[in-house]
Amino acid sequence: MAVKLKANRRDNHTRSYLNELREEGIIPAIVYGNGKEPVSVAVDSIDLLKTVRDEGKNAVISLDITGDAVDVMLHDYQTDPLKDRILHADFFVVNMSEARTVEVPIQLEGDAPGSKEGGVLQQPLYDLEISAKPNDIPDHISVDVSKLEVGDSISVGDLPSNGTYEILTDADTTIATVTAPTAEIESDDTTTGDASDVEATEEGSKNDKEE
Repeated sequence: MAVKLKANRRDNHTRSYLNELREEGIIPAIVYGNGKEPVSVAVDSIDLLKTVRDEGKNAVISLDITGDAVDVMLHDYQTDPLKDRILHADFFVVNMSEARTVEVPIQLEGDAPGSKEGGVLQQPLYDLEISAKPNDIPDHISVDVSKLEVGDSISVGDLPSNGTYEILTDADTTIATVTAPTAEIESDDTTTGDASDVEATEEGSKNDKEE
């Protein structure tokens, strides 16, 4: 079920007006896609951030544009890293019966036995590219690591098939692995030699120069 979000149409596109909106906590945005004429709107920043935080970046949003509801997904947004705020958002109008290609975060679950043996659990891949209809897109994909011993790994191809979405990421890509513990560094006395040997070498070099 789509989460609801309100938006207001806007006709003013001047930079000064857009900056004024942002100072008031309003985000300028555009709605487009699926043959629809692009519409400029404005949404409340707190409402949008709450929607993304609670529902995920791939959530289907029923965007109420001044009484006219349309199903959209957050396609992209630009941020101001200095002020830590969203500057502009793009909403894409979706066809609920057509599959879309999106990236979904991976969530590791369980405790790897290899970690208890001194191994290090590593996760080289954090997102999976999938194809699914909007309502079938999961907020995350769980990967069970509870059977991983030292030297074991899980690849994309090891994941169980799912009838609601298709994984597009290459099957050989590693998701998680438990690497062997790092070998201990040898002590200094085994790598640098005895101090007396060093002194003898330096003394011999000194005598050679005097001769």
